[in-house]
Amino acid sequence: MLININSKSIQEAYDRIKNTVVETPLQFNEGLSRKFQAKIYLKREDLQTIRSYKIRGAYNKILLLSDEERKCGVVCASAGNHAQGVAFSCNKLKIKGNIFMPLNTPNQKIERVKRFGGKWINIIIVGDTFDEVCCEAEKFCKKNKSVFIHPFDDADVISGQGTIGLEIFKQAVEMPDYIAVPIGGGGLISGLSIYAKNKNPKIKIIGVEPEGTPSMLESFKAKKIVTLKHIDKFVDGTAVKTVGKLGFEISKKFVDEILLVPEGRVCQEMVSLYQNNGIITEPAGALSVAVLEKLRNKIKNKTVVCIISGGNNDIGRYPEIIDRSLIYQGLKHYFIIEFFQKAGALRKYLNEVLGPNDDIVLFDYFKKNNRETGPTLVGIELLNKEDFQPLLKRMDKSGLKYQIIDRKNSLLKFIL
Repeated sequence: MLININSKSIQEAYDRIKNTVVETPLQFNEGLSRKFQAKIYLKREDLQTIRSYKIRGAYNKILLLSDEERKCGVVCASAGNHAQGVAFSCNKLKIKGNIFMPLNTPNQKIERVKRFGGKWINIIIVGDTFDEVCCEAEKFCKKNKSVFIHPFDDADVISGQGTIGLEIFKQAVEMPDYIAVPIGGGGLISGLSIYAKNKNPKIKIIGVEPEGTPSMLESFKAKKIVTLKHIDKFVDGTAVKTVGKLGFEISKKFVDEILLVPEGRVCQEMVSLYQNNGIITEPAGALSVAVLEKLRNKIKNKTVVCIISGGNNDIGRYPEIIDRSLIYQGLKHYFIIEFFQKAGALRKYLNEVLGPNDDIVLFDYFKKNNRETGPTLVGIELLNKEDFQPLLKRMDKSGLKYQIIDRKNSLLKFIL
């Protein structure tokens, strides 16, 4: 496959977009550096114009369109940051854009796209899945001779994303040993890795995917692009079943390792970044920092750059994020407990089973007529994860029948 992406195309993209796209800071993080005994820097794409790196590729691609192509307008299929990047670019360049979004797109995301695109965009809500949305968008393109702006499988888009790498080397006070990069379709990591490896072949490029969406890792294992049958969409910015052809070919050559991070660990890092640094990231944006625990031994005394790819997180998701974080850390547990349907049953549980530092955070009782016991959904938050086994021993001793609702139990999805 002929790939026309290199340091020259990335430099040209940078020169093209630099007056519009923000050169985001490369910030030394003292807390993370102390924790991992390394020099940890964060490339803050959450501070980008649309709070995501996606504007780089979209703007570069649209700038390169001919006058004739601009007259026909552009089309994209996205429910997230790519849609915002295309919308911003259309508004800036006064080009008509049609943005296809799935039926389940949250209203907040639709409103953000409208805000960035203004009168220059038209939003079409259609399809239950991303594949269905793409199909409708491509049909529209053929009918109207519009240009489809792919979110990741396009050379001009990848060159635009690669400008992050150029900025890192422009800003860095010392040569990085590692760069950790989130992977969705592969556009970001492929563009960045081309530039970084050209500057210093010894740099280690670490790709990071959520455990529930290992599309690039599975493709690496199979030595060909594979399509995942099922994915966990919680880390929505990387929820891609099939990586791009260009991204796969480039990543095979330049990416040193791909690691998976549990979704709960991602949530833990999102909470930590906010509490300790005031950084609001989306789930995908926290992947590169969340993976540091797995790299602890390798990165000691090394210089590491983590790409914070975006900060578009709906505030309504935070209760779930906190819940997932506590569950992952072993500090929150859910049970279905069969309580005896008689006075004093709950008091007995509180007195004999609950520890002094245990806190009931959820209690839903379902009364059953003509039965001795009734099922109760109970959530308990612990002060220390080591308190869990003593809690179970006390529950066993009490004689209560119970079921643990943990990450392996499908019932957990009805709680979170």
